[in-house]
Amino acid sequence: MLADDAVLFREGLARILADTGFTVTGQAGDGRALLELVRAEPPDVAVIDLRMPPGHAAEGIETAAAVRQLAPGVGLMLLSQYVEVHHALRLMTDFEGGVGYLLKDRVSDLDSFGADVRRVAGGATVIDPELVARLVARRRERDPLEVLTERERAVLALMAQGLSNAAVAADLHLAVKTVEAHVTSIFTKLKLAPHDREHRRVLAVLTFLRA
Repeated sequence: MLADDAVLFREGLARILADTGFTVTGQAGDGRALLELVRAEPPDVAVIDLRMPPGHAAEGIETAAAVRQLAPGVGLMLLSQYVEVHHALRLMTDFEGGVGYLLKDRVSDLDSFGADVRRVAGGATVIDPELVARLVARRRERDPLEVLTERERAVLALMAQGLSNAAVAADLHLAVKTVEAHVTSIFTKLKLAPHDREHRRVLAVLTFLRA
C-alpha cells in the first residue's frame, strides 16, 4: 500500500512497484486514509511519505507507528525528500525491524528500490546510503566509534544500511568469516554483550547513527 499526497509521484511509484513484481492493493493521500485501508486488509508492506497533510512535518512516522500498532506484521518503508537524521533515529529506536528510510531519489533505481522494499517486508531494516554517508562525515568531540578501526567502521556503516554479513562481505570484497570477525570485534569494542532481550546488531547500528 502507498501513502503520498503527491498524486503524480504516488501513481508513478505504483507503476514502478508493479513493474518490479509487487501488487499495489491500495493508495492513500494521507495517513488517516492509509490506516483505513490497512484496517480493512493489511498489506505486506506500506510505503509512506514522511511529510504528509495536514502539517507536512512528521505525519509519515506517526502514521507508521499507528500502522505498526494496528498490524504489527506490516513492513514500513518511509520515503523523504530530505535527509533527516532525527527521524531515522526514531525509526531505529522505536520500531523493532521491518522498517526503512530512503530518499525519494532512490526510487529511480528500480531494482535496488524493489529489493529494499522486499527486505523491509521481510523484517529487515534499510537506511539510505546518503544518510549513512552524512553520519560518517559528521564529527563530535567525543566519538564513541573512535575505538574502531577504519575497516570496522566500514563494516558498521554497511550494517547500518541493513546489509547482512554476506552482503557486507561481497561489498567490501572480503570473506564472510572475515566480516564475522569484524562484527564480533565491533560488539566487543562497543561493549555490547549478548543479552536475551537486546539485539547486538541493532544496538551497534544505533551507536553508529547516534555518533
